[in-house]
Amino acid sequence: MDEHETPDIPADDDPTLVFLTVTEAARRLRIGRTTCFGLIRTGELESVMVGGLRRIPVDAPAAYATRLRTAQRAA
Repeated sequence: MDEHETPDIPADDDPTLVFLTVTEAARRLRIGRTTCFGLIRTGELESVMVGGLRRIPVDAPAAYATRLRTAQRAA
């Protein structure tokens, strides 16, 4: 790689991302797309529409995981 090339960063690891696709969010949570859409539909996983595209804020999967952990500790 010469000095002008940037390293290829996988989309899931790109620190500049603001939104994730449903597939990327599902991969981070290690769940399927259908399950991810179910969490979005019930409001458990935050999402927004950008034009006609469904996007998940990059911090939403971690926030969802934190809520799950907190709820399970309280039970």
